[in-house]
Amino acid sequence: MLEKTDKLRNKIGKWSCLFVFTLCYSCQGSSNNHTKMASAVDSDGPLFSHFNYVGNDTVYNANPLSQDAFYSPILQGCYPDPSITRKGEDYYLVNSSFAMFPGVPIFHSNDLVNWTQIGHVLDRESQLQVATAGISEGIYAPDISYNKHNDTFYMITTQIASGIGNMVVKTNDPKRGNWSDPIKLNFGGIDPSLFFDEDGKAYVVHNDAPDDGEEQYKGHRVIKIWEYDLAKDQVVAGSDKIVVNGGVDIRKQPIWIEAPHIYKKNGKYYLMCAEGGTGANHSEVIFISDQVSGPYSPAPNNPILSQRHLDKGRPNPVEWAGHADLVQQHNGEWYGVFLAVRPNTAQRVNTGRETFILPVDWSGKWPTFEGGMDPLKPAIRMPNGVKNKQNTESFFPNGNFTFFDRLTAGKLDDRWVALRGPRENFVQITENGAKFKSYSVDITEKKPISALFYRQQHRTFSAEVEMRFVPRASQDLAGLTCMQSERFHYMLGLTAADDKTYIVLTRTDNGDTKVIAKDQLEKGGLVKLRVSADGDDYQFAYAQGDDAYQNIGGTVSGDILSTDVAGGFTGALVGIYSTVANKAEL
Repeated sequence: MLEKTDKLRNKIGKWSCLFVFTLCYSCQGSSNNHTKMASAVDSDGPLFSHFNYVGNDTVYNANPLSQDAFYSPILQGCYPDPSITRKGEDYYLVNSSFAMFPGVPIFHSNDLVNWTQIGHVLDRESQLQVATAGISEGIYAPDISYNKHNDTFYMITTQIASGIGNMVVKTNDPKRGNWSDPIKLNFGGIDPSLFFDEDGKAYVVHNDAPDDGEEQYKGHRVIKIWEYDLAKDQVVAGSDKIVVNGGVDIRKQPIWIEAPHIYKKNGKYYLMCAEGGTGANHSEVIFISDQVSGPYSPAPNNPILSQRHLDKGRPNPVEWAGHADLVQQHNGEWYGVFLAVRPNTAQRVNTGRETFILPVDWSGKWPTFEGGMDPLKPAIRMPNGVKNKQNTESFFPNGNFTFFDRLTAGKLDDRWVALRGPRENFVQITENGAKFKSYSVDITEKKPISALFYRQQHRTFSAEVEMRFVPRASQDLAGLTCMQSERFHYMLGLTAADDKTYIVLTRTDNGDTKVIAKDQLEKGGLVKLRVSADGDDYQFAYAQGDDAYQNIGGTVSGDILSTDVAGGFTGALVGIYSTVANKAEL
């Protein structure tokens, strides 16, 4: 099902184990020079305003919330690989961001229900060097942790770009940001996480290839542990040890053991990992040991979280559950965050891997996700004493909601991301909207592009934007895009040919771009662009001035916006985009 994803994962595993990483963090030349090379050249770029996204999933209409419940996923759309930590009554959560810029969105909550995005961990080019990365490269599986012994927060991750590899950044206050520049770590593999023991010692666990470099079977991986020197922010050379080989039972050839986290409870060490790959066979498994460095023994009831064994025809299915992290509330209760997907009726995965949450019962020897092996429901019970404020004030919305942005505020909303470079390099916010400076880079290239993206967060949604733009040549193009990657996307935009202005709808399937439909328009004036989707059925439309919307291209399939078709690790993005290097010919 995910052949392309497995190939990418296998390739990354080989890179991380065999590649010798070299990087001078004080020198940003390659990234900055690349950005300058692709810098804006068009002073007459488009003006975008009044972006309106409306989600209307049937599952939420059919399952209204009671006062003692809240919806899960808590972060809808492409917010995968969640990691969570706590200091006092402050909870912090981060997600993978791949080639999105800024990177690693970070959220804060006081109750695990109501979340506010407080920014991004990696918001500078000195931290995030993804200028030539594919959309599913870049930042993988960030882990956030708090060390009470030095009152410091750590975010450790793998940056599959620019030769960086495994790295860590630090701050004393995530609310203020100011995360450090990356500190490169001297080990291979992916998915590192930090564990701080009660005696003040620190350790790193991560996924890696077998020591001999040879897989016994496809997807064979190990979990390693290292001692971590807090004074030097570096693993202790020679301290590495394999604590899990293959998975729960190597005789059954388990694949892609990864995303490890260590917890300590009642004097025992627990190692929790994802197993089965981040697709249809995804699961969460757990091991126990008397010593932090093992040996670790698997729980007899593994997996402790999965949906892979359930009837695929069940209503409102949630699939691919795994890659979890646990947190103990300040009142003593346990919860777990994890990724999963909500396929549409055509079994497409357009919203990508999202962040879910469940209560965890750890009253016995082993932690148990409450309902984690049963069909996941759209709502779960509220923690004691908490009031649901998800769609009020500045809290992150949930369920069915509307996101409206005039694009006139002094600072871009944190939900807007660019690809491979800073938003500020090509966007100027004015009292009339967001003025774009168009890069001489096409959307199909692995370079920074002049585009802002908002994650698709519902299976049924519409998104529209107003645009003022006068293309001068066929190389000029601006409009609305639905994108899964640089090789898979739709584009609805204005361009020019033979001194005439056209609106054009294109489909790019595995790098092959074809024009689906085009209409000639009058030059100048206001143009409205819209995309709407109902499961796998997408429709694009446009309107000039106050005219009614006209469909263009009929109904098209959302197949190329789905992870199981396009591969990779991201969900679909809805973007506003411009270029002066358009490659799509009319």
